[in-house]
Amino acid sequence: MSHYQYRCFDCGTLYSAAEIESSFTYLCKTCGTCQRNMPLKGVLEIAYDFVEVEKNLSREQLLATQPGRFWLHHALYPIDAPSAAELQLFERLRLTQTPVAEIATKFAGNFLAFDDTLNPTLSYKDRATSLVLAKAVQMNITEIAAASTGNAGSSLAGLSARLGIKAHVFCPERIPLGKRIQIQAFGANIYLVKGSYDDAFDLCLDVAGKKGWYNRNTAYNPLTIEGKKSSSIDMFISLKGKLPDTVFVPTGDGVIISGIYKGFYDLLKLGWIEKLPKLVAVQAAGSDALFRFMRDNVFSFEPADTVADSISAGSPRNLYMAAHAVKESGGETICVSDDEILDAQQDIIRETGLMIEPAAAAAYAGLKQYITAGKLAAGEKPIVMFTGNGLKDPQSLSVKNPQPDARSYQDWVDQLV
Repeated sequence: MSHYQYRCFDCGTLYSAAEIESSFTYLCKTCGTCQRNMPLKGVLEIAYDFVEVEKNLSREQLLATQPGRFWLHHALYPIDAPSAAELQLFERLRLTQTPVAEIATKFAGNFLAFDDTLNPTLSYKDRATSLVLAKAVQMNITEIAAASTGNAGSSLAGLSARLGIKAHVFCPERIPLGKRIQIQAFGANIYLVKGSYDDAFDLCLDVAGKKGWYNRNTAYNPLTIEGKKSSSIDMFISLKGKLPDTVFVPTGDGVIISGIYKGFYDLLKLGWIEKLPKLVAVQAAGSDALFRFMRDNVFSFEPADTVADSISAGSPRNLYMAAHAVKESGGETICVSDDEILDAQQDIIRETGLMIEPAAAAAYAGLKQYITAGKLAAGEKPIVMFTGNGLKDPQSLSVKNPQPDARSYQDWVDQLV
């Protein structure tokens, strides 16, 4: 008997693991829909038999493991206990072992950062990809596809190369150069789409379905949500079971915040934590579908346009689960402008030496806005999710760091000496 089932987030229908996985089913068979420029309906989530989980893993055993190696506590994930050969292979998927660091800025003082810029392909997306690929290994899958604004694609390309799996990546034509080069250098097939991420998402579904490729599309494949919950588990391990009060999460398609919530929810159901940390979803003003949905209680499509490409989504595919995560955790959704994002990026890089991309900077911009509004209570412990390395998008860095003048040897001597 499996230690988990699949459950529809919308209608609650339960499915066995074998029923879903043997047929490459991604959405609920009863109510699942995937419509253009609309959030997904019938997203599947993993429902664990927590009694069975505790037979194989205790709180103390979890806290004794290292961050970045989720397969060592496989009872918390929808995978089988790895064989000896799989254990050796999965070591190639190892994530950062030091994700939590205390940093300080002039504006915010001391706070915690969850730093995923040190992952194998330098972004948080490695968390979802690593679990999807571990599952692919156990299912003997050799080709896999994904739509991406850049980070998920470079993640799939890089980690697939480590395992000898062929990757196919569909991206909007405006993908940042650093991310496109990563995808190509890792040897994946890349397909640039004249249009948005939403167009790339739909094309990937169509082509992968007809080709029979396993699909990593975010939210569409429920394992992407489970993979992203590993940050919550690694946070729990790194902080010795003492979680922060508030988590600032850059939010676009809604899968990161849903995954973080799922990790905390599972820990709560196991009785290993006493309460859920408050989740603050930080959106770019040019990609604020979740913010508007939380305010108006209705989804309306608006094309996304923001410097923070990793959180740019006009139709967040996991909108409803993300809204649930914010509400159930007692959190909220806030918006920051592109100017605030670029200023925050510059502050973090220059004051802490951490090279972060705009989407990660949005989370810090959210903390700054929170502090300015007087919402951070005295003694409240926040953690800010830094989800991607700044070198993946050098064009955004050039806004605040323009090309300097070149001068001759003698001209520099005359000026400086």
